[in-house]
Amino acid sequence: MNKRIGILELGRIGSRIAAFGQFLGMRVLAWGPTLTDERAAASGATRVPLDTLFRDSDVISLHLRLSERTRGIVTAHHLSLMKPTAYLINTARGPLVDETALIAALRDGRIAGAALDVYETEPLPPDHALLALENVVLSPHVGYVTREAYDLFFRQVAENIESYLEGNLPPRTVNPEAMMRRSGKQELQEGR
Repeated sequence: MNKRIGILELGRIGSRIAAFGQFLGMRVLAWGPTLTDERAAASGATRVPLDTLFRDSDVISLHLRLSERTRGIVTAHHLSLMKPTAYLINTARGPLVDETALIAALRDGRIAGAALDVYETEPLPPDHALLALENVVLSPHVGYVTREAYDLFFRQVAENIESYLEGNLPPRTVNPEAMMRRSGKQELQEGR
């Protein structure tokens, strides 16, 4: 195949994508703000500078967390380095990418296409420029939806309800003080 997949951040998800790339016979390139050569090698990847990743990859897949450090990390400069046959995949967070620059690159055919599950503004407005492009695959931030994810979500909801009905603080309570005030109970027992 002789294709290269570039992965921005080899965390839990990025490492799995690296394994898929290897399975497909792709060479895996990786970059991350704290990625080391050793961690990259452990995932079967080669750590490269960010510009090199954009210049050499046939597919680029983003798996970074959104922070002030990563917001807008994919710039017009990076998009200009991509091959005209390359694709950008973003299932992480929309604000990682300069969306205006991406739209221009797609509209002008400077890159082959993009697959996006996340956007700067969600939900995507009905008149958004991305909707008019033919070289884009769009989904409404549902890339995480799997049978296993739903099983986990529903099981956790049931556990929280059961715990509350038993007079205990639900195990995944984000703000226990508000929960106690709202419940009208003076003291909910600490959940499991």
